[in-house]
Amino acid sequence: MKKTSLLMAALASSALNSSLPLHAEELEDLFTKGDAGLEFRYRLELVDQDGLAKNATASTLLTKIWYSTANVHGFSGYLEATNVTSVGKQHYNSAVNGNTAYPVVADPEVTELNQAYAQYKNDFATVKVGRQGMNLDDQRFIGTVGWRQNDQTYDAATAILTPAKDLTAIYGYVWNVNRIFGKGHPLGDLGTNTHLFNVTYSGFSFGKLTAYSYLLKFNDIPALGLSSATHGVRFTGQTDVGGGVKVGYQAEYARQTDHKDNPDDFAADLWHLGADVSISGVKFGLDYEVLGSDSGVAFQTPLATLHKFNGWADKFLSTPRQGLQDIYASLAYTVPGDGALSDLKLLAVYHDFRSDVGHVSYGNEWNFQASKKLNKYLNLVVKAAHYNADAFATDTTKFWIMLGAKF
Repeated sequence: MKKTSLLMAALASSALNSSLPLHAEELEDLFTKGDAGLEFRYRLELVDQDGLAKNATASTLLTKIWYSTANVHGFSGYLEATNVTSVGKQHYNSAVNGNTAYPVVADPEVTELNQAYAQYKNDFATVKVGRQGMNLDDQRFIGTVGWRQNDQTYDAATAILTPAKDLTAIYGYVWNVNRIFGKGHPLGDLGTNTHLFNVTYSGFSFGKLTAYSYLLKFNDIPALGLSSATHGVRFTGQTDVGGGVKVGYQAEYARQTDHKDNPDDFAADLWHLGADVSISGVKFGLDYEVLGSDSGVAFQTPLATLHKFNGWADKFLSTPRQGLQDIYASLAYTVPGDGALSDLKLLAVYHDFRSDVGHVSYGNEWNFQASKKLNKYLNLVVKAAHYNADAFATDTTKFWIMLGAKF
């Protein structure tokens, strides 16, 4: 936090000493002409997990308040505070409340300064220094874990450069990760020495190409073997083939090796191939993802928004030692028209999970979701997941009702 304050002070000082100094009235405009917002998100999460004596019932409310200053000569600031409160008794294991007879629902009660950063922006660059959210690409490697009530944020200095129309380069240095568990958990606040590189070219008519290198070093937990160097390339796109039919596609490859003080010696690969077809509000997708294993060490993505990947039951937040193959099919439908159900979004996904080494069947999973924007302020989400275990973890059923409001 001390380093964050020093860097923010340095950025503010550079603003005051720039070729365009801030006058008193401009400093006043910076704060009086800013914007503010308030968000609420209530969620009921139910979990039935074999092997645990009790079922979990987690009733939680997220409150988020934010303030963004005006932009003066490219300089601005942003503050965001969050509170997560249990509504009723905690009949679940939040990972910090000691209720170990229940399944884990990782939504502990916390009050935090979620984001606090200074920013400078011009036509070619955006620089942020301080506590900030970061979602790179599809969040497979770097994300805010937005599904959980408490965000994962980063104490970091980041720069987004646009040297050409279709070229974007991102660099980030992260010295601390504020995880979803909060400071009450021994691994809720992790010091790091992490460098993030991400370059995207979007000038192709048929898609965009991204290359990345993520050099993660965790100062506080070297024994866990999560420090890694990951280098990869990703291509995504969509083509209109006529007749109202659109075809989407993606391909990704990455190699991950041990980095810095990681006690393991490994080189594991990630593959992801996917395609989808959309017509008349219906979208069908088929994907194949592999997180490989080498010498008993699997490809890991500890800073990802993991709930997005490998099933909503969250059985594979950490890749098993023998790796993971996930073949999944999805079917989505958006209700057309102007009626009461218009823009209702329905989604069903089926996963088949196997080990990368030995091709052992881990299990399979069904996911279902319905979401609807009720009005300009309210959004409703209902979803469910059922994991059927074969050779990994245990049978688990989860159900959620979530109501969000933004003002």
